[in-house]
Amino acid sequence: MKKTELQTPAIQVLERMFTLLDVLARHQDPVSLKQISEATGLHPSTAHRILNDLTLGRFVDRPEAGSYRLGMRLLELGNLVKARLDVREAAIGPMRELHKLTMQPVNLSVRQGDEIVYIERTYSERSGMQVVRAVGGRAPLHLTSVGKLFLASDDPQRVRAYATRTGLAGHTRNSLTDLTRLEREMASVRQRGIARDDEELELGVRCMAAGIFDDQGKLIAGLSISAPADRLEEAWLPKLKETAARISASLGYAGH
Repeated sequence: MKKTELQTPAIQVLERMFTLLDVLARHQDPVSLKQISEATGLHPSTAHRILNDLTLGRFVDRPEAGSYRLGMRLLELGNLVKARLDVREAAIGPMRELHKLTMQPVNLSVRQGDEIVYIERTYSERSGMQVVRAVGGRAPLHLTSVGKLFLASDDPQRVRAYATRTGLAGHTRNSLTDLTRLEREMASVRQRGIARDDEELELGVRCMAAGIFDDQGKLIAGLSISAPADRLEEAWLPKLKETAARISASLGYAGH
């Protein structure tokens, strides 16, 4: 396959969208539809239609009729990508050390909407546990130890809104599917600074998690140890917290 074929989107509208975004990126001030049309070679009506769709998604802003600039959604996504890349780079070494101690899977996860996403994992075949959640996998917040950390960082109104949106669907007989129980669990997580999954996502698997914070003191990720239910050791908890604190410090977190 030719290099140019690799670099060209297969869907024409996506190619045009990328071209429009590139033009807007070259200008600090809002750009008129006429300028955009001339720079891209697109008919004004075509450019207008695509820009309107991008505006709906907040990828493009329209400060006044007939002019456009890059939107805040791109900044939000860019910051999200930056945070994930930074935290992965900072975490991978300490995660490997923690794995050597426990010989169980060590997971790094971030929040995305009403789910957590696994972005890194260290494990070995000797852990005695099937690795079900691969990197890129997702799981509901209320069923996971890291997800509970993020819910506990929300105010009560947001937790109730989450419960309403998701219905608190369960995966096992241990899943927290009742708002009152979930709220009690959140209070416990806030008090202890760590969270647990007691076979709530998968039967036979327990987890413990500690939070990772950025230089602004914001919870941006969670570090968790997963193990067969009868092998999760409480003795690992201090090392888990210490490892999460070390990663947070490398990201500029100065502590409370």
